[in-house]
Amino acid sequence: MESVLDFLFAALPWISMGLPLALLCARGRKKRAQEEQTDNYGPEGMCLGMCFGTAIGTSLGNNTGLGISLGMLLGLAIGSGIRKEKHGDGGKQGGPDPGKHINR
Repeated sequence: MESVLDFLFAALPWISMGLPLALLCARGRKKRAQEEQTDNYGPEGMCLGMCFGTAIGTSLGNNTGLGISLGMLLGLAIGSGIRKEKHGDGGKQGGPDPGKHINR
């Protein structure tokens, strides 16, 4: 009986992490299929957060790895909350159309 309890105590953390992860993946796939995916500044926030986290972590003398990971987490949280504006030019952002400047 003690070996069964040892097995349960060893497997319980993996089960408690795997089951919610599977549920979140299935729920996310269903939600993504139902609605259009909106753009946000999540990746940009992660990059800036990683840079600022590294700078703050090294300047304060703390663990640099902790600064990087917390900076990425905070940058993703802030960047995901800001939505990108959709442009009326078919999704193209930036400069003019290169075909307009060709003299024929």
